[in-house]
Amino acid sequence: MKTTRAPRTTSPDSDASAAARAPRTARAVRVPGGLSFRVDVRALTVVVLLVVAALAASVVLIGTGDFPIPAADVLKTLVGQGSRGQDFIVRELRLPRVLVGLLVGACLGLGGALFQSVSRNPLGSPDVLGLSQGASAGALVVIVLFSGGATTVTLGALVGGLVTGLAIYFLAWKQGVHGYRLVLVGIGVNAIVTAVNGYLITKADFVDAARAVVWMTGSLNGRDWTQVWPLLVLCLVLLPVVAGNARGLRMLEMGDDVSYALGVRVERVRLLLMGSAVLLTAAATAAAGPVVFVALTAPQLSRRLTRSPGPNLAASTCMGAALLVAADLASQRAFGADQLPVGVVTGVLGGIYLLWLLVVERRKGRV
Repeated sequence: MKTTRAPRTTSPDSDASAAARAPRTARAVRVPGGLSFRVDVRALTVVVLLVVAALAASVVLIGTGDFPIPAADVLKTLVGQGSRGQDFIVRELRLPRVLVGLLVGACLGLGGALFQSVSRNPLGSPDVLGLSQGASAGALVVIVLFSGGATTVTLGALVGGLVTGLAIYFLAWKQGVHGYRLVLVGIGVNAIVTAVNGYLITKADFVDAARAVVWMTGSLNGRDWTQVWPLLVLCLVLLPVVAGNARGLRMLEMGDDVSYALGVRVERVRLLLMGSAVLLTAAATAAAGPVVFVALTAPQLSRRLTRSPGPNLAASTCMGAALLVAADLASQRAFGADQLPVGVVTGVLGGIYLLWLLVVERRKGRV
């Protein structure tokens, strides 16, 4: 008796179906004690290559500046074998800036992957949802109204990002938070906060307005160890939280009903992961200003490289770090003496990528 297989339907909310058609390279790895786990060889290879690329770009970036240092001498200085002058330039002036760039890029890449997975929408990034603008609003309030210093501006950006994230969550709540409603509410909040930022700048005096515009561009200039340690501590605290809920996040991509059936506490997982993404984005914005489009592009590029369904958290984190360091390197080398803030470079490249993504999504009938 001949049987026919029913056609399989796919969800338009993610690229999982396209990734599922790619050949899988997962392998089971056994460890002493009878434990075993699955490793996606392709995804692991992509992560390793991205880490190598980020570190290589970092070494070149450390050697770039008014006093150029060859990459070999940079490596010698990092292990304590450089001259006194090289040691001061590398360790005190350039290394903190590069570390801030790596951490900010990693935070934005991971935050973008979390938001896109929770919303099940490739446009669900902190840039589109208004979180970066919310953090900017907090910083602008401190700069314009209180003429605050670097520390208070950082705190203002953190508070602004958290308040904006809470506002988006509660406005999008209706018996749960669902993807398209979250994106639509975020776009509306983004428009409102952008208008508030413009109003604050128009009411500032010339000095504060110029300072605010420079901060809002997004830059790594002048970053030192005081920005490195808070970012590092935050990452060390939040990474275990995200990793502990990674399975629940993968289940959420299949829909709330399926997640409930599989025993996932949907709203608890969603709230924890959204809170972590808001903190990561706000901290990155507080450290370097609103560096745009890294959170949007990093998860999408990592998914296309790994050809793997799911959030691709590790690959997105490494991709974000590599993108931001590469953009900072391009901003210093590609324009001669006219060095651009890194936010300008990511804005131009990210805008081109966003247009391409919208065209692709429109052809697929998703927008």
